[in-house]
Amino acid sequence: MKMNSRPPASAESLIAGRLAIAERRCQKPRPMHASSPRPASFSAPGPLRGSIAVPGDKSISHRALMLSALAIGESRVEGLLTGEDVLATAAAMRAMGASIERGDDDVWRIHGVGVGGLLQPEGALEMGNSGTSTRLLMGLVASHAITATFTGDASLSKRPMNRVIEPLSLMGADVTATPGGKGGTLPLMLRGISPAVPIDYRLPVASAQVKSAVLLAGLNTPGITRVIEPVATRDHSERMLRGFGAELEVEQDADGARIISIRGEAELQPQHIVVPGDPSSAAFPVVAALLVPGSAVTIANVGLNPTRAALFDVLRMMGGDIEFANPREVGGEPVADIVVRHSTLKGIETPVETVASMVDEYPILFVAAALAEGRTVARGLEELRVKESDRIAVMAEGLRAIGARVEELEDGLIIDGTGGDPLPGGATIAARLDHRIAMSFAVAGLVSKAAVTIDDMGPVATSFPGFTRLMGELGAVAA
Repeated sequence: MKMNSRPPASAESLIAGRLAIAERRCQKPRPMHASSPRPASFSAPGPLRGSIAVPGDKSISHRALMLSALAIGESRVEGLLTGEDVLATAAAMRAMGASIERGDDDVWRIHGVGVGGLLQPEGALEMGNSGTSTRLLMGLVASHAITATFTGDASLSKRPMNRVIEPLSLMGADVTATPGGKGGTLPLMLRGISPAVPIDYRLPVASAQVKSAVLLAGLNTPGITRVIEPVATRDHSERMLRGFGAELEVEQDADGARIISIRGEAELQPQHIVVPGDPSSAAFPVVAALLVPGSAVTIANVGLNPTRAALFDVLRMMGGDIEFANPREVGGEPVADIVVRHSTLKGIETPVETVASMVDEYPILFVAAALAEGRTVARGLEELRVKESDRIAVMAEGLRAIGARVEELEDGLIIDGTGGDPLPGGATIAARLDHRIAMSFAVAGLVSKAAVTIDDMGPVATSFPGFTRLMGELGAVAA
């Protein structure tokens, strides 16, 4: 796929050659998804009990690295997620000139290059499995006079990038994606432009990644860049951009849409950031504690940004005993300790308006629904079909394999729960290299008569390193 003006033949040949090399690399096994799968079987001999802390928030960690790398001076980040997705972002920012070091005290120190100071990377930017890294970094590169080739693993190379390519092309960036790729797929080459053109862009789909890509491109674009967001999505970018000193305003129009405006050619100031625990990661022990009889679990220091925490609201609607203890604010983000006790859940029709605030949590919600009393209907989830896997189809297939009653819809699932009775279990689940699928069925194994085996737990390291160990501390058994 080609956007903007056609380059001269020599340049076109060079681009084609680079993309061909990058595409061959994408077919090779990635270190982060080892060629030897790591299967594991999960069960729970008794209640889950104890207190744990989940790794740092992935969304905040990505943005902390990127904005620190654009500030002048030293920023310090504590609690940074060290999953493979975030490490891909760190490697890319180093490749474009930032100094990023992890100290013995686990504090990351970043010396930035300043807005407009990104350097030409010498090689391709290897994104692994991280869609967030890819889309947000495309935004950064778009308004710099550099060229970057983005590559990813086999899973990421199937995910559409057109939704980001469209607005960045309007700003003047030139993108050449894989020939014949559906939806603008990796590997792709992005040639940024400086100065870029400020735009007013209305999001056609609710996407924090697209919003953030345009705002990050607007950082180095003269004038005002605006994003109109009809449905609110996670607002970590807006909060952090303000924290670093960017001139950013949020208004609401007559129809209730959010209008986010950023003034370009900003000067970002270094910050000290403390990353809270990831609510998307906390979702797995929360649901496990709700479902395993007799359980009582505390997950400490979890970020509860209202644009991210809708899963906990939905679980409460289903009857979940979930308490937020010691509420506080850390670095501009609301944080609390989540206290969870075993509960009898009831099926509901999930509110469509919560989809943007919990889109990543639907796989584990489906597991909760499979054990609830009555029917759960979840719709409006088309976005799940273009995640790391087709999460609607993969979850339906896996839940049926362990004995759940599931009807697949074009935009969601209908699940008739067991009323709290254990699922038969006993199956091996093909997680399709999707970390959230793997962790969801690990939790399902804890509430099944026979252990559930995941074909490969390796991809879990992208977002939740230490998942199996932490669940083991609560009483889960993995073999």
